[in-house]
Amino acid sequence: MKDSDSQVDDVKLVEELKTKVSSIKQELAKVIVGQQEIIDQIIIALLSNGHCLLVGVPGLAKTLLIKSLADVMDLKFNRIQFTPDLMPSDITGTELIEEDPLTKKRNFRFIPGPVFANIILADEINRTPPKTQAALLEAMQEHKVTAAGVSYKLDEPFFVLATQNPIEQEGTYPLPEAQLDRFMFNLWLDYPSFEEELKIVETTTSQYSAKLQKVINGIELTSFQNLVRRVPVADNVIQYAVKIVSLTRPANPEAPKFIKDWITWGAGPRASQYLILAAKTKSIIEGRFTPNIDDVKSVLLPVLRHRIITNFSAEAEGIRSVEVIKKLIN
Repeated sequence: MKDSDSQVDDVKLVEELKTKVSSIKQELAKVIVGQQEIIDQIIIALLSNGHCLLVGVPGLAKTLLIKSLADVMDLKFNRIQFTPDLMPSDITGTELIEEDPLTKKRNFRFIPGPVFANIILADEINRTPPKTQAALLEAMQEHKVTAAGVSYKLDEPFFVLATQNPIEQEGTYPLPEAQLDRFMFNLWLDYPSFEEELKIVETTTSQYSAKLQKVINGIELTSFQNLVRRVPVADNVIQYAVKIVSLTRPANPEAPKFIKDWITWGAGPRASQYLILAAKTKSIIEGRFTPNIDDVKSVLLPVLRHRIITNFSAEAEGIRSVEVIKKLIN
């Protein structure tokens, strides 16, 4: 009886999630023009309990998009502007010596840093040294911070969206491949179309000011994240995801010739996990109770883009990981 009751509850949750996501998109449309695919993928990552790396030239509203998403959700939001002089303690928090006015005894007290929030915008993450990058990436992976041997749990849900500017590379510290792998999606923002840019200019140079309504809170978001984990997946869908990921590895005897010619390192098992999680999330957002192979195909690009390392031959021919993934799908 309990199983049937829980199934009915899950059906209601799927219907509720579809409504909530639609409302979130309507609210974001008040301030963000276009970028529907990027918004869809960020919502998928958020519901899958993953993190995103957002790459785009300046002025494409990367910061505004995340700030607006946090406003629509009743969640604590912090923005960290990464600079070359930023220290790990500036992110995670620091210990201060406090003196008791009565006993005159001195004790250490931990002051939480900006990472103690639900949604973190790590702006221009490649502008800070590796030591500081590692402090954030450890928090992303473990959902906790350690200071002076004491661990402090981060607030749940916990979602990091890091941004990068692909133009300026002087004075930057590119993220190592092992740390890039911790991001579920790598999303690239394109320039808006002519019509979209007209609308952007009209709204941003007028007195228009949007008031965003709260749509979802932390407890609801956590219940939807748990729902994603309960979504059943057919064996053939899992096999497809694992097969595609394994074909990106040049050492695999079944890998096509172009993979062996152009790729140094393929994607690891984390890619397969994220493909299935993203496919599950996409299916229930659309009101379906199990994902299909098309759901996996739709998220291959953002999941694999930063996990495939091209070699010198590919670079000499102007081949990027995106072209390799598209060729692999075809």
